[in-house]
Amino acid sequence: MAFGKKKPSQSEIDGVQYRRVPTWCIAIAEMQGGAAMAFYSLVGLMSYVASEGYGIALAVAGMILTATRWFDGIIDPFLAVWIDKLHTRFGKLRILMLLGLTIRSIAMLLLFVWFSGKTQSVVLFVILYMINIVGNSIFDIAGNMLPAVMTNDPRQRPTVQVWATVYNYAFPVALSLVSTMVLLPMFGNQYTKEMLSLTCIIYVAVAWVLTLIACIGLTPVDKPENFEGITAGGDDVGLKDMFHFLASNRPFQLYTLSAVADKLAQQVNSQAIISTMLFGILIGNIQFGTILSMLSMLPSIVFAIFGARYCGKHGNKEATVTWTWVCVAISVLSILFCAFIDMSTIRTNIVLLCVFFALLLLNNGSKMCITTANGAMRADIVDYELDASGKYIPGIVTATYNFIDQVISSFGITIATFCVSLIGYVNTTPQPTDAATPAIKAMALFLYFGVPIIGYVISLVAMRFYKLTKKDMVDVQKRISEKKQALQNK
Repeated sequence: MAFGKKKPSQSEIDGVQYRRVPTWCIAIAEMQGGAAMAFYSLVGLMSYVASEGYGIALAVAGMILTATRWFDGIIDPFLAVWIDKLHTRFGKLRILMLLGLTIRSIAMLLLFVWFSGKTQSVVLFVILYMINIVGNSIFDIAGNMLPAVMTNDPRQRPTVQVWATVYNYAFPVALSLVSTMVLLPMFGNQYTKEMLSLTCIIYVAVAWVLTLIACIGLTPVDKPENFEGITAGGDDVGLKDMFHFLASNRPFQLYTLSAVADKLAQQVNSQAIISTMLFGILIGNIQFGTILSMLSMLPSIVFAIFGARYCGKHGNKEATVTWTWVCVAISVLSILFCAFIDMSTIRTNIVLLCVFFALLLLNNGSKMCITTANGAMRADIVDYELDASGKYIPGIVTATYNFIDQVISSFGITIATFCVSLIGYVNTTPQPTDAATPAIKAMALFLYFGVPIIGYVISLVAMRFYKLTKKDMVDVQKRISEKKQALQNK
């Protein structure tokens, strides 16, 4: 059989005929997540480029970035309807990913390279960032459809998310290592506009390579027949389907509350200004801190594999609850440990270094398990909606989630910049060369470990009422299979 023509295989479990794909397809198709993370990392530097390249105050930049994320949420419904209506003989995922990548690449190069340092126009900054958001939305909606489209096998679906989780964590760490260990020292450990420009060029190039590789892995599944509904008119979708879905799909409502709470916390502590405070100022060496973070991240990828197996055995709901409790415990221990030591001694005291490293490792690993369960859970909801309405609408499911996610998690940047401004960084940004103070320590620990605890508690409350257990999803797949067979026999 020719390369790229291999069809997804079939396997029967619990009386259901599931669609499966080769592991190599999953492994390289999910590299689109690495491409998305390259741009996600650039957005984490947006506060710096706004300040250094356009002369925008830190607090103002935070408000701008929050407002533009609302724009992201607003356009998602319209893009989703267009995406679910789009049908070509080449499928849709690869076309959408390349379109979105082109738009966001041009916007980011304009923001970071061609206009940075040449103007102080706030309007230009906002317009370019909004163009980036359009490309980002198209790319991300297509990428988030992958788990639902590639397989419906409950054993393999978490595996799809394992690869996504690995790339989502590994590529930001690798890119951060390049920027902090190689690029930042080249510019005197200062986030200058020249340093930011070079970083952007490298990140965009990486994103293109990863996306082109992902397109190869999508070839066997990016077919028209994999986007069909199970009832007459099942392919006819519109905004009314989104509103009906949002209003009536209770599992989706609870899933969104859980996932968005975690995402908001992640948005806060992923900001470059927070890692600068924790590793650059408190530990006292941002390069050392980056290496430590990277070393604690890579072994924790093993947790994603274990988490996927746990999901396959116990279901995505139980996995989410279990690992969220683990995250709460580790975050509390991390705060207590850091609060009672001089964090600058972590570099020289082997015992403190080992404890801090272990806490980072366990924290990253348990978060990977949650991410693995969340991604598989959203794919479950796509199938749950297919069973309930007869319409296969992964784009609308993804975009509805993205709409809520963008609006809520947009406050992550605002929370981070506002909190940092409370300790004196109003018109400037934290730099690795700044002196450590009690205020910086308290704020860094709150933003890096405390805010996630709040998100975890909200997630646990939501999961108490979420009903799609492992057994429920088996029943859903049985009904879908029966309805498809009945439709074919008409």
